[in-house]
Amino acid sequence: MFNNRKDTFLNLQGQTNQSPYLIDVEKAEGIYIWDKTGKRYTDMIAGVAVNNIGHRHPKVIAAIQEQLDKHLHVMVYGEYIQDSQIALAENLASILPKSLSTSYIVNSGTEANEAAIKLAKRYTGRQEIISCKNSYHGSTHGSLSVTGNDEKQSSFKPLLPQIKFIEFNNIESLNIITDKSACVIIETIQGDAGLIKPNQAFITALRKKCNETGTLLIFDEVQVGMGRTAKFFAFEHYNVIPDILTLGKALGGGMPIGAFISSKEIMHSLTHNPMLGHITTFGGHPVNCAAANACVDVLKEENWIVEAETKGQLLEDVLSQSSQVKEIRRAGLFLAIDLGNQDKVAQVVKKCLEKGVIGFWFLSTPTAFRLSPPLSITEKEIKEVGETILSCF
Repeated sequence: MFNNRKDTFLNLQGQTNQSPYLIDVEKAEGIYIWDKTGKRYTDMIAGVAVNNIGHRHPKVIAAIQEQLDKHLHVMVYGEYIQDSQIALAENLASILPKSLSTSYIVNSGTEANEAAIKLAKRYTGRQEIISCKNSYHGSTHGSLSVTGNDEKQSSFKPLLPQIKFIEFNNIESLNIITDKSACVIIETIQGDAGLIKPNQAFITALRKKCNETGTLLIFDEVQVGMGRTAKFFAFEHYNVIPDILTLGKALGGGMPIGAFISSKEIMHSLTHNPMLGHITTFGGHPVNCAAANACVDVLKEENWIVEAETKGQLLEDVLSQSSQVKEIRRAGLFLAIDLGNQDKVAQVVKKCLEKGVIGFWFLSTPTAFRLSPPLSITEKEIKEVGETILSCF
């Protein structure tokens, strides 16, 4: 129908933006992606924080193959007992606080956030939802409603009603939270805003305010969970536990999956009045659960989470050598390289791609670009790729 693969891609696949990267992927392994001409790229974004354990980890591939030999989809989520679902739920419970022991496995991070909001409304009987300005929680209508970005929302209104927004790291703004609020949904570390970390006073005050008002606290760790920040979960840095946790991206080891996690008491409210308070046909797909369970095992067994802080600091040190870098914001092995100029960012990212290094944008922070390489990257590889990035400034 079309003369080449590029034209087919651009015309027969729905597009997300007007200038996609157009890497024609042949294969991927570890921290590398190869295109069909044989050019090798160092993947310094890990599929946007998905491939935390690298591409095609052998244990994930083996787990997928083992499950393929048993069965694929057999029933909508929650009706049949399935080995891979049980194993994943047990594994997640083993690395989380006791109050976060019950997992509901879904298809994606945005579905996890949608379902978490529903759960909070159902459990509390309240309708008001509090989110943060400059946040990002996904592109479906509910998740978009709590995304604090007018530009993203403007073409899709009306969205969910009764949404209010607090300011990240502004304790005074927490007064918006009252006994009418069902939940506060907040990124433990704001990603799309350009990697903004909460200060301890704010996150402690937020937990206290939620306790006082009976408001459920939801931490969205779709982007920063699963070892990215040098802890299994970013909330571990702050000694504050949410009522509901959402996960996605890196959970699947390269396969599509999400989860919202809470206590048995809170989660059980979805089973009645009405029954099927949340239902998902392909959520908890056995192959994806097998991959996710293997991914958790790999992160338990390797030292990559412990090493993420050292590796992240090394990459920061290398890139800080350039006078063009205005600021580096970092959490573990997740970096925002702020150049203070949108055109400069575009230039650097383009040059990096030409030299075989994949960086990426922040949707709402045009003056910075993101780096979030697989946690499996070595210090030698960091030094090498860091020097390549420096040569693009």
